[in-house]
Amino acid sequence: MSTLQTLDAHIARGTAPGIVVAAGSVDGPVETFAAGDLSADAIVRIQSMTKPILAVATLQLVQAGRLTLDDPVETWLPELADRRVLRTPESPLSDTMAATPITVRHLLTNTSGYGATTAPSPLQDAMRENRTDAGAEPVAMGAQDWLDAMASLPLMFQPGAGWRYHHSFGILGILLSRVVDASLDDHLRQRLFDPLGMVDTGHVVPREKAHRLPAAYRHDQERGLVEVEPAGAGFYVEPAPFDLSHAELVSTAADYAEFALMLASGGRHRGRPFLDPELVEQLRTDQVPAAIKTPDSFIFPGFWKGTGWGLGVAVVTEGEHAGRYGWSGGQGTDFFINPDGSFRILLTQVEMGPQIMELFGNLQ
Repeated sequence: MSTLQTLDAHIARGTAPGIVVAAGSVDGPVETFAAGDLSADAIVRIQSMTKPILAVATLQLVQAGRLTLDDPVETWLPELADRRVLRTPESPLSDTMAATPITVRHLLTNTSGYGATTAPSPLQDAMRENRTDAGAEPVAMGAQDWLDAMASLPLMFQPGAGWRYHHSFGILGILLSRVVDASLDDHLRQRLFDPLGMVDTGHVVPREKAHRLPAAYRHDQERGLVEVEPAGAGFYVEPAPFDLSHAELVSTAADYAEFALMLASGGRHRGRPFLDPELVEQLRTDQVPAAIKTPDSFIFPGFWKGTGWGLGVAVVTEGEHAGRYGWSGGQGTDFFINPDGSFRILLTQVEMGPQIMELFGNLQ
């Protein structure tokens, strides 16, 4: 079955109202396929596909000598100095001991001690109460308020001694803005988006382009696809409600293809050096020790089977696709890069669930 036939079949069965796929390689053009009501130039909520972008932005600063992976983050984020850590992840919030410093590497590898809780605990309750818990909705407060709320909580484990998803990259976005002493959005545009030709990527959609932002959906067992955010409106349309340094991006298939092409080319973009190959190699190499790949460390059971985590991306460590790396977004988006330099980007605007996971599997 061809790519377009696969997309049409999923549209017909109600997986998503619209799907866009971009596929390419270092040796050839990028092909784009659009099905349903999602246009090829749609500007979509990429959610956690922001994490690889932040990782590359961080490695650019490493390359420039502005920071190192083992620098303590409290150098720029004094709010995170003198951390306390729970004696166990389930301990009362008062049962803590001194924590070792969080480093830039800990943020990139999701081992900072902050992250999504996977079991009921006092910490989970506290994160829900202060609005720092992870969910499908956009961030609920500005970057400084969010960081202060995170800093009020103890770590779940000593930095480097465990793995929990998500929050490290919110902290990383704020760290980057502090290192460059500028708006994160402006920095990403100057150093990453403009050089790569990512003209429609940012934290918000300009009002004159809002017609290209599709509605967002989730599957409901009884009602089918339910709209959760309208087309052309909502949180992601400018102006930003507050500082979004800790938040996630919008992008297009064409923009993200340029980003994927740069990584697939070992850090070069259309013949021009962009990121040191040694840094790209670190990004796509599993950085997580086997001892902390515990079953309770991620919300998806079995995540670690044949999988590792590099710097902002998941890495396939065994099997037919060993060496493949990339990541997904909670609103039904995904990308991966193969060792041979080919890559694929898949965009929907339907919250991650069994139907979307099946679509991803059919396009492997």
